[in-house]
Amino acid sequence: MLKVQLTGILIWLCINAVQAKGVEIKVLQMNIWQEGTMVKGGFEAIADEISRLEPDIVMFSEVRNYHGKMFISRILHALKERGKTYYGENSPLDVGILSKYPIEKQAPNRPSEGDAGSVLKARIRINGQTVVVYSAHLDYTHYACYLPRGYSGVTWKKLDTPVTDRIKVEKANRESMRDEAIFHFIEDSKKEKGNIILLGGDFNEPSHLDWNEKTKDLWDHHGTIVRWDCSTMLMEAGFKDAYRTKYPNPVTHPGFTFPSDNKGVPEQKLSWAPEADERDRIDFIYYMPSKRIKLKDAVIVGPAQSIIRGKRMEENSNDRFIEPLDVWPTDHKAVMVIFCIK
Repeated sequence: MLKVQLTGILIWLCINAVQAKGVEIKVLQMNIWQEGTMVKGGFEAIADEISRLEPDIVMFSEVRNYHGKMFISRILHALKERGKTYYGENSPLDVGILSKYPIEKQAPNRPSEGDAGSVLKARIRINGQTVVVYSAHLDYTHYACYLPRGYSGVTWKKLDTPVTDRIKVEKANRESMRDEAIFHFIEDSKKEKGNIILLGGDFNEPSHLDWNEKTKDLWDHHGTIVRWDCSTMLMEAGFKDAYRTKYPNPVTHPGFTFPSDNKGVPEQKLSWAPEADERDRIDFIYYMPSKRIKLKDAVIVGPAQSIIRGKRMEENSNDRFIEPLDVWPTDHKAVMVIFCIK
């Protein structure tokens, strides 16, 4: 009997030691460009990259469920063929979530009226902690970061002159529904106090941390400093931008995610403002800081080349890239962040 009791105590101590030390999780955010259909072999490349990177959580943007074929079911099957077990649930939204851990519950999270973009919410249990994951793909219209670059963010046509008045840029930005979606997310996240909260997605909007005094004369910002709504709202609500927390200097580590080069696609199909430097960081992973989660690392996944003024060019920043082995399925770069959950 004593031996059994001692064995039970040892097992209990081992379990608690592991939980105290924490478990690392890799979180991948990826815009998959119409489910990879814009690139030859794109769908298989999505599965190949996930299989290679082995993220614990994946947040997808641009899920389409073409012809009634549910993307999440298809990608789960493709990963299983590669010997990888993931969990996920289909959704009518254009976002998706995969997890190595079973998903306890999943549901849309967005305002009941209007088209504020898609936000999907899932509840996952990891290392004894409830992790609440939100995957977002925000309104792509009124892409106001093109105004200082001399392009319309509505028609995508070249303007007679760049718009460098900060007030005008911010006003144009608020005509989108992105801020409404983030407001709704913040309000919902307040219900999850005490849980670990992650938000990832293609915001179709830069960060105010990237359009500041240091960068006002770079990347065709033309002297403009902008307090972009979504990043400002999230910061004021207490959320941390994982990439910018790891790399606080936007000059040395701009972390551009769009437009990415893609060797399988002609340059003209990768650029929306071909005479401008339109590079921006519009794909993000945010987290609510707490004692139970620690940021360990962040990296850009995708080609080390971008499209600059309509041409393929190598990035010369200090950003780290995990480059694709072969086909890259999208016109965005992905973001991968490593956390430790205690």
